[in-house]
Amino acid sequence: MVSAKPSPPTALPDPDNLRDVLAYWIRLRRVERGWSQERLAMECELDRTYVSAVERSRWNVSLSNIERLAVALEVPAWTLLKPPEPKNVETDSATAGSSGFGSRRARCA
Repeated sequence: MVSAKPSPPTALPDPDNLRDVLAYWIRLRRVERGWSQERLAMECELDRTYVSAVERSRWNVSLSNIERLAVALEVPAWTLLKPPEPKNVETDSATAGSSGFGSRRARCA
């Protein structure tokens, strides 16, 4: 049986919910590498069901496991907790019906 090709997140996470932000970045970085959840779990010596739960914002993740995930994904750990910036607030509001990004509030830098 062949698993489906990994797909990136379809919407930005709630910037005030760190579990959602972490889930967003882990899935995005995993998909960019073309990895399955199983492959990521193997790379950081975690269980696949744990990785799946993290990507669905079901677990409070320890700092040790954030570090393990970051090392496997070859990114600084802090980047997994930084809310993503909307690409273009004007474009997002113009396409709110199709992308789902228009409902996100603009964040001050």
